[in-house]
Order: sequence, then C-alpha cells, then structure tokens
Amino acid sequence: MPLDSEAERLVRVVALKNALDHGGKAQLDAVMSKLLGSRPDLRSSIKSLIPDIKALVASVNAMSAADQKKTLEEIAPGELVAKKQVEQKSPLPPLEGAEHGKVVTRFPPEPNGYPHIGHAKAAIIDEEYARMYGGKLILRFDDTNPLKEKLEYYEAIAEGLEWLGVKPDIVKNTSDDIAILHDYGKRLVNSGGAYVCTCSQDRVRDLRAKGLACECRADGVDVAGRLEKMFAGSYEQNEAIIRFKGDMADPNTAMRDPALFRIIEGDHPKVGKKVRVWPTYDFAAPLEDSLDGVTHAMRTKEYELRNALYFAILDRLGLRKPAMIEFSRLEFEGMPVSKRKIRPLIDSGTIKSWDDPRLPTLSAFKRRGFVPEAIRKFVLSLGLTLAETKPPFEALEAFNRKIIDPRCMRLYFVRDPVEVRVEGAKEMQVTLKNHPTDPSLGSRKVRVADRLFMAGDDAQNLKEGDELRLIELYNIKVAGLERQDGRVRAVRAVMGGDEIRQSMPKVQWIAKNDIVEFQVMIPKALYAGEEYNPDSLEVAKGGVESFAAALAPGAQVQFVRFGFCRIDRSNTAILTHR
Repeated sequence: MPLDSEAERLVRVVALKNALDHGGKAQLDAVMSKLLGSRPDLRSSIKSLIPDIKALVASVNAMSAADQKKTLEEIAPGELVAKKQVEQKSPLPPLEGAEHGKVVTRFPPEPNGYPHIGHAKAAIIDEEYARMYGGKLILRFDDTNPLKEKLEYYEAIAEGLEWLGVKPDIVKNTSDDIAILHDYGKRLVNSGGAYVCTCSQDRVRDLRAKGLACECRADGVDVAGRLEKMFAGSYEQNEAIIRFKGDMADPNTAMRDPALFRIIEGDHPKVGKKVRVWPTYDFAAPLEDSLDGVTHAMRTKEYELRNALYFAILDRLGLRKPAMIEFSRLEFEGMPVSKRKIRPLIDSGTIKSWDDPRLPTLSAFKRRGFVPEAIRKFVLSLGLTLAETKPPFEALEAFNRKIIDPRCMRLYFVRDPVEVRVEGAKEMQVTLKNHPTDPSLGSRKVRVADRLFMAGDDAQNLKEGDELRLIELYNIKVAGLERQDGRVRAVRAVMGGDEIRQSMPKVQWIAKNDIVEFQVMIPKALYAGEEYNPDSLEVAKGGVESFAAALAPGAQVQFVRFGFCRIDRSNTAILTHR
C-alpha cells in the first residue's frame, strides 16, 4: 500500500525539518513518530508503508543543507518562520505533527459554573498553540446536560475568557450539533458498536465493577426496536441508556461498556425541551473534535484512562482522529477548583457569590486584584508538565507583583489605629509622593498638626525612649505610653529631628484630621485538608487617608508596609498579596 499524496508531503516536510535540526540527517524513527501523531489512521498499515517512508527520508538525507532548506521553503512556505517563532517566543514545547496554518485547538468548558484557574490554564495553552502555528482556536460550550447548564454560566465563561485576553476564532455549542450526534449514535448502534441497555443504574454499576455483561448486550435483542423507542420518547428518564460495546473484562474500567447517551428531562437553556436524549462527554467530545477539524485535542491528565474510549469510538465510526495532548490539572493548596467543594458553600450561603476573593474563579481573581497578564505568564511558566503537584500560590503572586508594583500608588492604611500626640508639633502641610520612583503617578498634599495615628501593632512594640521615623514626615521620640488591659492605647511623643538613620524603624501614619474609617478583607485558605476553613476570611479594621478613601472601586494600591490591595467598594479593599 503506497503513501497517499497528503501523507507523502507530510513525510517529506517532517523529514526536511528533522534533518535541519540534526546536521542534515533526518531520523527515521522521529519522522515515523510525527507522521503517526498527525495521521493516526495510518497505524494499521504502517508496516507496508515503511519502505516508502525510508526512501523519502533517504532522498532528504542525500541533499545538502542548503537544498534541504530551499526545498522546505518551496513545499511548505512559512514552516521555517513558524519553527523559529516556536523556538524563540513560546515556552511551550513544539506540537508533534503540527503544520503552520493548519493547527486547530479547542477549549470545551461545560457551562455549569463559573470559570476558574484550571480553565484559565487550559484556555491559555489552547490559544497559545493556535497562535504559535497560525491556526484557529474553537470555544465550544460542552452543554449536554440540561439539568446543570445555565445562560448565566455561558456568559460568565465568555466574560472570563475576554478578561484573560483569550480570543477564540470560532464559538459554538455542542447542542448546536445534537441532530448530528444523534445520527452518529444511531449508526454506532446499527453497526453493532453500541446497544440500548434497560438495566437499572445499580445493576449497570454492579456488573461493570464485576466485569460482567448484561442481557441487553446479547445477540437476539431487538436492537432496531429498542433504538426506535429510545429516540421516540417511549422510555422515561433512567429507563434506558445507549452503551458502548467495549470489553467487560478490560482492566481499564472506562472500556467496560460505558454510557454514551442518556435520557434527561429538563429545560435546556439553548434548545428548551425539544431534546430528551443527550450524549455523554465520552461520546460528544471525540465526535465534536473530529467533525470540528481539531488537530490537537488537549485535556487534563484525569481523563487519561478515557483516551482509549475516545479513539475507539472514532475508529468504530471511521472518523478522523486528532492528536491527544495531556497536561496536569491546576489548583492551589487550600483553594480547590472542584465544584463538589465550592457549590455547597454557595448554595448554603456560606459564600455569597462566585467572585468571593477566597475562590479560585476568574471573577474572584479579578476582584482580588490579580491581572490577566500575570495569570498567563504563570500558566506558561508551568509548561505542559504531567506531574500532579500543586504549585505554590506565591509563584502566581510573584508574577502579579512584578506587573502591578510599578503602577500602584503607595498610600497609608493603619490597622487598629493608636493615637499619637507629638508635643510641640506645629500644623504644617506636607507633600507625599504617590510612588517612590514614578513621578507620573503624582503626589498628594496633607495637613498634619500634633495629632496623628499609627498602626496598633507598631504601637505595641514601643517603649519609652524609642525613636522612629514617620515616613516622609519627621522623627519622633516616645515620651510616654498609655495602656489599658495590657495594650498601648495612646502614645505621647516629642519631635526628634529630621535625620534619617538606617537603624531607625520607619512607620506609616495618618493625620487625625485626615483619617477615614476603612477595612481590608484578607482571603486565606478556603479549605484545611478536606474541611471548609471557617477562618478563611479575615477583616482588618482601621483607617486610611481621605485620598485613598476617595478612590473608585477597581483601583489598585499598595498600602505601605501592609500589602497590595484592590479597592472593592466604599471604605473597603481586598488584600491581593503582600
């Protein structure tokens, strides 16, 4: 069996690129591996194709390096440019079998909740590869369960992607293709690759665990009659399902006749009640990927046991198979992305909304003060690792800090304020810089007399005779401390000059006539192990300068010696990170 023209061209392009990477000599094994990655349909006939592949590789290896480069430019314009861009600009590894201008990736979220940091990783990787190779990204809403989907979630996902800067080339819904999926499901049953099962859910579960087939799979069952009843509405919900005819003895339980279609009575947000028979993800994903022209399907490692089923379904139906790429799921310690852990907190009112700053949702990250550029840089820094490790949250914070630090005004917040009376201080106006190195961020003028406030923690550490610097104001020397219940409640001080000494503590302050009541929400780990952490949200109460209190919601600032924060609403901010 000779190579077809498309496969011959692919072998020649891959061999030329491989030769240019290896001193003019293409490696046969590498060429065959990339060919099969791009054309998995050739696996069954690879032995008969080896002589042709060897001959093409030998002809490439007989060329000079200059001829190899010239030929590659002639038969695959842009490949050298694309290769250079992949190597120089992207931290992601090259895709096997990828051709510039022909790569199609997809991001297929289910609209059953708000998008989270795990979705961000998948969407960013999908988009990065599409752009690396001048290809296309499909946003496909995997909406095949009317009991879980809501229009609110479609919109939340679209808004989350827009915020991330992910721009799909095509947007569609799996439900758009429900008639096509029904047709392929019927074909699979009629060809003997699947069957209608009327066993109870408990019986199906029990027999799958034991590796035993049920009577519905046996020869002699009225296949056509059952199939007609399935789609005609004769069965009620949970009375019948369509199951893949796999191998009940397979050690991979995903291949033990899993469900491909089920009956769901519900009002779908896109198609209403017109459809009752809905495909499972196991059936819809491979069909949609193949029919949409996806060349490289990427999904998290948790699906690895289902890959065999993915390709088996496409084989049974004679459909093109995309290359499959896996990567590890992204979540942080104490911040689970599982809806199983988040939804009960929402439903019970423990957490009021999906943008609560303790959550891993994109809306929560935005509200907290993380910027999309930081999330993208962080995701790409992780690469395509399969290791099931949870990266430290501090790594994301570091990317975010580097981006927002140059543009955040430095303002003063004092937690648990303690009044300071500076004896002999005269009323004066001082100009405070909004940023230590960027004059374009401006300054603010503050009038201060002999009364001001400092943070409670700073006051508790003082003793008589201590000298400290009030930042951008002057030095003071502690003359006396007023205590109540063992805590410092007021400080009496005297002017201490203006000399700045390295060893002198430097603290933020707010003039008494300028302080405005303020609070900062401090998100902490939502879960401690498997349990909800009731102390996951701390509220720091204190005061800010009137300048800070007047900032509009969404403004990002750094409260000196406290942390980076985003103004959330009147008199309230959220701590982004230190």
